[in-house]
Amino acid sequence: MTDVPNATLLKFGYPHSVVAETPFWTIQVRPQQPTLGSLVLVCREPVTAFGQVSPAAFAALQPVVTRLEAVLRRFVDYQKINYLMLMMVDPDVHFHVIPRYQGERDFQGTVFTDAGWPGPPNLGAAVPLDAAAMAEMTALLKRLWDEVA
Repeated sequence: MTDVPNATLLKFGYPHSVVAETPFWTIQVRPQQPTLGSLVLVCREPVTAFGQVSPAAFAALQPVVTRLEAVLRRFVDYQKINYLMLMMVDPDVHFHVIPRYQGERDFQGTVFTDAGWPGPPNLGAAVPLDAAAMAEMTALLKRLWDEVA
């Protein structure tokens, strides 16, 4: 593991978009929101294949996912959750965490629908967050992260 942020962390707005960090994982708000509350879960180890993740990081993933799901349940009241490990453009090990729901959710007066419901998520229908919405969503999710500890 390194203290230097990898390219994937930086692409998704590190450090401004960080909801939480553990020694092995960073949770960030996804700037493009296919559904309200979409996040990225990025491994902090210098690895580009899931099989390269250390046993310690694998073990640390379970409590992170448990807490992340509790945070998103409170924030968006999702019905399902998808973890997409695409890694086609961004090489560092990471998941796109997409809360799934039928209907609409509202954040700061912007309506977010799950355009792919009930099928696969429609990443192309993502709503971009402006700087103010990004900052507010990040701050709110940080508070929820601390509350569900």
